[in-house]
Amino acid sequence: MNRNRYVYVTTPIYYPNDKPHLGHAYTTILADIIARWFYLQGYNTFLLTGTDEHGLKLQREAEKRGKDPKTFVDEMSSIFRSYWDVLGIGYNRFIRTTDKDHEELVKYVLNKLLEKGYIYRGRYSGWYCSGCEKFYSEKEYIIENNTPICPIHKRPLEFIEEDTYFLRISEFRDYVLKILKEGDVVYPKQYAIEIASKIELEGLQDISIARPKSRVYWGIELPFDPNYTLYVWIDALLNYLTGIGYLKNIEEFTNYWSGAIQLIGKDILWFHTAIWFSILAMLGIPPPRKLLVHAYLTVKGHKMGKSLGNVISIEDTIKRYGNPEVVRFIIARIANYDKDTEVSWEIYDSIYNNDLLNNYGNLVRRVAVLAKRYINGNVERDLDEQFVRDIDELKNKAIENYNNLNISEAIKYTLDIAHNTNSYLNRREPWKEANPMKTIYTALEAIRITSLLLQPVMPNTIKTILNMLGVEIERNIKQFNFGYIEKYKVVEAPLPFRKIS
Repeated sequence: MNRNRYVYVTTPIYYPNDKPHLGHAYTTILADIIARWFYLQGYNTFLLTGTDEHGLKLQREAEKRGKDPKTFVDEMSSIFRSYWDVLGIGYNRFIRTTDKDHEELVKYVLNKLLEKGYIYRGRYSGWYCSGCEKFYSEKEYIIENNTPICPIHKRPLEFIEEDTYFLRISEFRDYVLKILKEGDVVYPKQYAIEIASKIELEGLQDISIARPKSRVYWGIELPFDPNYTLYVWIDALLNYLTGIGYLKNIEEFTNYWSGAIQLIGKDILWFHTAIWFSILAMLGIPPPRKLLVHAYLTVKGHKMGKSLGNVISIEDTIKRYGNPEVVRFIIARIANYDKDTEVSWEIYDSIYNNDLLNNYGNLVRRVAVLAKRYINGNVERDLDEQFVRDIDELKNKAIENYNNLNISEAIKYTLDIAHNTNSYLNRREPWKEANPMKTIYTALEAIRITSLLLQPVMPNTIKTILNMLGVEIERNIKQFNFGYIEKYKVVEAPLPFRKIS
């Protein structure tokens, strides 16, 4: 990562029009795992998540419920935070676009862009989806029964024509194309190619960034025209600057921004490339270090979403497995940037039973029992170098994939260590050895390494397991070396995962 050893991880900020579901958890858990991984290595890390609280969509939802928009978003924002607390999301800040410092930053940026000549008055007309908070071009929307339909929400679009203010992102066409085609900011690269192709085909058009207050009153007023509120996507994108103090501490902002890893779903790719890279360039800020894009969670081939009524609840998933960190593990195991991932209990149960219960959980239990039964829990350094050479490559591949943000691949190699260690025990049969110290110590070291690699995914579960083995978690890469622990004091044989009833 960056030389300054700063990592700034962001999620999209979510519309709090309803409680979060597994689709929201997908992005947020991945972001948390990445932040925890680099923190474990000793990096300065900052994780930002939050709620996107302005715009027509929330205005209408509040009106439908008979509530003032601010009262409504206050309630819903606290619900999001409660879910993230249950799932162990260790954010450094939960930002809300109604926060005072964010509104101040937004107005500062708007005035600056106006002064630079990037904002101008004009008139706009087009087909709009309030669910996406986006205008769709003819090449983007679907026609059904002669009616333009949103490709995401499958609902009719609204035709809107009004006076507005535009942002001159067209001036940054070549700049954005260079980042997309020559750089490695967007990962996987297929998404950069997709947006570059769209820009080359359609151009990069200036965007409307204001809504008449008579239509959308719930938003940040333009500082230079109180008759308009800011387009919600501009408001939302700027939260990434507010989150690490763009206006407060330029040195800290620069350090963290140099290691910015932004996670998004592929449905909001356009906003986070064409528009976001242009705004950053207007402000003299480079693009993020990495824009990490993941595909959808799908149910029977359709993207999971409230509007389609096919969500999998976080509550049901936690209840099924009895531990919220199992949800984190399943997300890490199925994470796929390139392709959509189908959601089903059959798939999830298989992951739980095979990977956690029968592989890792069984290994932890059996080795701890062996240590207590045969050497009274006191296990001193005596390493089987041959076995370590066999599995050290798996450890290195797991670390490499973590560092390259390939979470599911890192987990795969980690589980291979556990699987190989179970096989090692079956071959060695320490219960028959006159002196099983070497076998048990080596197996405990394999468990420790496996556990450290799983720590960003299941921090509380892993802390409990390692405490029972007499091991403290540190913040450095040296602890991943085999033979690092001189002596184990196994105080208990944990049974970390229960069978599904």
